[in-house]
Amino acid sequence: MKHLNEFADRRKAAAEAKQLLLKKFETAPKPTDPEMQAKRAEREAIAAAREARNAERARLKQEEQDRKLAEAAAIAEAAAAEANAQKAEASNRIARVVADEAERKAERDRRYAARKARQR
Repeated sequence: MKHLNEFADRRKAAAEAKQLLLKKFETAPKPTDPEMQAKRAEREAIAAAREARNAERARLKQEEQDRKLAEAAAIAEAAAAEANAQKAEASNRIARVVADEAERKAERDRRYAARKARQR
């Protein structure tokens, strides 16, 4: 019989716990209560502020990325201009060497022609 009393006690305790939970649920504030509406409005305001901060952070990050891309493009453009300047300088140097060589050859040919003219 002792075993049956324990079962009955446990069953009674479970029923009382259910009743307490039901009372707690019934007394809980409803969504239409002003207090609950105020809390909901506060949560929505916090969420909106968080979203605004995230949008601002994303905008700043995009601006920083755009600035870095512009700097990289400027550096690449400067490097290309420097390469073109070096290439032009090399071309000018080669042209001067070729022109000097042609001038020396022309002078040598003139001296050769003058020497041949004197021998005749």
